[in-house]
Amino acid sequence: MSNIDRATVAKIARLARIKIEDDKLEPLAGELNNIIGWVEQLSEVNTDNIEPMASVVDAKLRWRDDKVTDGNKAESVLKNAPNAEYGFFAVPKVIE
Repeated sequence: MSNIDRATVAKIARLARIKIEDDKLEPLAGELNNIIGWVEQLSEVNTDNIEPMASVVDAKLRWRDDKVTDGNKAESVLKNAPNAEYGFFAVPKVIE
């Protein structure tokens, strides 16, 4: 089990650019030690025959055919454009 002391908390706070008052360093060190203890408990769990999961919910993704289309909405999209030419958005020239 790791042991975080006042100096380590002060160094972490300095690296994170977080101002912590001196009287708060000791209680914070205790809290960090408790958190690290809980994380170390996780290494005791046997996960040899467990498959990795992306979510805790066993949900299946719905697949669709990967077809390239233009969406058939060019006119309705360009209707919102302040200026359109030749089926594209027209923007003012930025570089001369």
